[in-house]
Amino acid sequence: MASRGTSSCLLALVLLLLLPLAALAVLPRRRFPSTLRLASFDASEPPTTFFEIAVYLGNLIDDTYTGVYHANLTLHLYFHQASQQQKQHADLILPISRSLPLNDGQWFAIQNSTDMHSKKLVIPSNTYRAVLEVFVSFHSNDEDWYVHPPNEYIEANNKSGLPGNGAFREITVKVDGDVVGAVWPFTVIYTGGVNPLFWRPITAIGSFNLPTYDIDITPFLGKLLDGKEHDFGFSVTNALDVWFIDANLHLWLDQKSKKTFGSLLSYEAPTLALKVDSNFRALDGQFATSANRHIAATGWVNSSCGNVVTTFYQRFTYINSNVYSKNGTVQVVNQTIVAKSGVFSRSKSVVLLLEEVHSTFPLYIFSATSDQVGDEYSLISVVRMGFNEKRTSGRKAEFSYNSLRNAQSAHGYMRVKKNLVVDGLGETHQVYKYTGTDGCYSRYVGSRNYTIISDQSGDVCSKGSPHNGPKFSSVKLT
Repeated sequence: MASRGTSSCLLALVLLLLLPLAALAVLPRRRFPSTLRLASFDASEPPTTFFEIAVYLGNLIDDTYTGVYHANLTLHLYFHQASQQQKQHADLILPISRSLPLNDGQWFAIQNSTDMHSKKLVIPSNTYRAVLEVFVSFHSNDEDWYVHPPNEYIEANNKSGLPGNGAFREITVKVDGDVVGAVWPFTVIYTGGVNPLFWRPITAIGSFNLPTYDIDITPFLGKLLDGKEHDFGFSVTNALDVWFIDANLHLWLDQKSKKTFGSLLSYEAPTLALKVDSNFRALDGQFATSANRHIAATGWVNSSCGNVVTTFYQRFTYINSNVYSKNGTVQVVNQTIVAKSGVFSRSKSVVLLLEEVHSTFPLYIFSATSDQVGDEYSLISVVRMGFNEKRTSGRKAEFSYNSLRNAQSAHGYMRVKKNLVVDGLGETHQVYKYTGTDGCYSRYVGSRNYTIISDQSGDVCSKGSPHNGPKFSSVKLT
């Protein structure tokens, strides 16, 4: 969820809740059996009033996939004593998505690398902070973009049915045509990905709760507080059909003033640096892709709280190795995405807000196809993936820190006939470790052939270590 407010000048909370869709869809897959996929939002921000919830359930109806959805929506409310830092919610949240009424989802559908969608909004004239919370999901031809080869490989081998455009994707966020931030997305694998037998009952990280990404646009408010419409747009580098994107714009309003004003002091957003090295002969070869990006902006906003200077930055690095061997029947992908971002707000010599997030997304995929006869083949596969994040946050006298390591490893095989799994097995292990100023939690879960074989958890912290409960260092994720 988006970051909280910066100062005590927030006197009242008027929160408009947007739940921009939980999407449940059955889509045709290129190589593996079709499966149910669920995308959801964490709605744990405590609103004072619930407004409208819009839900779209898409489906594919043909001779194989027919049926009726029976859906239950459950609201779980719980209360605890919140710190002052946790109470600093936005006053207003505006949806950046398609407007109702529609006959499908409200998200923007990005269908190719030149496609761009946007929405015009008027920012309230007394806004003193603004944060974009961006939602991203990828499907159909780009569902497994991180294993795609370059187009030259596809053309040379006449593999027109194989999705391409390489293995790099970036969501670019623009306001009035200027790049204000980017998203290098976590590689979510849905429940039919690589080997569907991996993800029952343990699903891949993020598959049932896709992450969102925050971009602080407070430095740009000086250009947005003129009472006019401003254009918020999204595009995806190298995209194939289809990417679903929308956003929430979190706004903090000055309750003591009808008008705030500001100015952009500095801004830099160099062009994306992307490099692809290709070396292949026929169906065998290797492709090395690397990229980096830096975005930074500083601006000031004057409100009843005084003159506040805010800096927001993002730094990204990306490495992907994609190797084909044995006449293209074996593919090995190694990928790492590193994302660093931070926001720093100060008034004179007083630090009002300091937030930094360091995320690392490692991914390894091994896939070997054999015994292929017509529409029947065997597939041996291995997946290792992680969502690792360190977050530091402080405002005035409060400080918080948390670290998350969420790692999965899966291996198995399956026999596929006519795009349906007819035999196979899968084994998955997951280690989840969280430690922070608010406590600790650890859990290890293992499954084999649809059955949980191990489940250990603990929530006790010890001095010098995040957790003194079950020790998982001996667990070998292979």
